Amino acid sequence: MSEPHDPQDDTRRLPTTGGDERRPGDVLTADPEAPAPEPERSGGRAGRFRSARRVPAVLTSLVLLGASGLLLYDIASVRAGRPAMWWRRTFADELASRHLDDVWVLTGSAVAAALGLWLLFLALTPGLRSLLPMSRRHAGVRAALDRDAAALVLRDRAVEVAGVQSVRVRMRRRRAKVSAVSHFRELDEVRDDLDTVVGAGIKELGLARPPRLSVHVRRPKKG
Repeated sequence: MSEPHDPQDDTRRLPTTGGDERRPGDVLTADPEAPAPEPERSGGRAGRFRSARRVPAVLTSLVLLGASGLLLYDIASVRAGRPAMWWRRTFADELASRHLDDVWVLTGSAVAAALGLWLLFLALTPGLRSLLPMSRRHAGVRAALDRDAAALVLRDRAVEVAGVQSVRVRMRRRRAKVSAVSHFRELDEVRDDLDTVVGAGIKELGLARPPRLSVHVRRPKKG
């Protein structure tokens, strides 16, 4: 007679690799041969945000549209056999009779040149000076920080320094000016601490072009 079959005899132990056997309480360590993580890459150049210039564009468009429509109507009226409008006849007579050194001619030319330069300035400059571009970490993402918000963050960091009674932060695109009032401690020590604390705060803002830091510390006025 054959012996009864024990089901536990069919249980087999799965093969394991020598390096994967761990027991409770073992500390996991990084594999020295594993590839190091790639450093974070820049998402591109962080340029300034450009303003839409809606108000100047609308005003310029309305002026040009009105002038063009009025001139086109007058030309069509002349083609139909009617006399030209009085303003065009007067304007043509003035241009024909006045010399180039006339005061009104020079004034009109100066006004036209100033308006043209103003429009060119608006077209070439980005505007939105209150937004500070932040560093780009991804190619499709752009971010900016409001100057007032950045100044508020730096002010909160500055008031934590021992000896600072009050502080005012003026944030610009290229410079951050900190004016503090200290009622105890040496002014040089307070200034050094503000340089360290506010400088670290500027780095933590993540701006594309961190501004230069300028710190001024004084005693409170007496009386």
